[in-house]
Amino acid sequence: MNIGILGAGNVGGTLARAWARRGHEIVIGVRDPDSPKTRETVEGCGGKARAGAVEEAARCEVMVNALPFAATKEALQALNLSGKVLLDCANPLKRDMSGLEIGTTTSGGEMAAQWARGAKVVKIFNSTGYNNMADPNYGGVPLTMFYCGDDTDAKRIAASLARDIGFDPVDAGPLSNARLLEPVAMLWIWLAIQGGMDHAFGFKLLTRT
Repeated sequence: MNIGILGAGNVGGTLARAWARRGHEIVIGVRDPDSPKTRETVEGCGGKARAGAVEEAARCEVMVNALPFAATKEALQALNLSGKVLLDCANPLKRDMSGLEIGTTTSGGEMAAQWARGAKVVKIFNSTGYNNMADPNYGGVPLTMFYCGDDTDAKRIAASLARDIGFDPVDAGPLSNARLLEPVAMLWIWLAIQGGMDHAFGFKLLTRT
């Protein structure tokens, strides 16, 4: 699958490398394709990735928003993503990471759907750290990856891509449930930093059989 990723930061770079290892073709859309960080990410993808302008990444089958939330509106509004599957990883964090800028009546995922008009948005890869995106396996047990969206086919693709890199994907309902998933991300961040758990932990949904 051809996957366009907006942003070459920790999340975008980690997902690019993880999917490249599974044979997907990656286009990383950034303002400066020749920056050292972007070149390092491309080199780490074993010939399965290249960097280009955001417009070039937007021509891929599936788009991933791995930008900070503050940069998301401008980037998505500048692109024509109508009909595209858009995986939204961004969380509307306050600058000091003390909480979320928005919530309860809307979410970053729903706002992304407004900015990327016509896109099939799925909220996913937002509720854990990028270290777990590199390796979601804990003693043979895959971490849970919750996702939500309003388009069945888009959600199927999102789940498949999560499963490809080792997660156990769980459908968390409609896109409006991003209002629930974004606070889950805040909980992970609090536990990792203020809670003293560092980053080597993740969430797992268990069912009784």
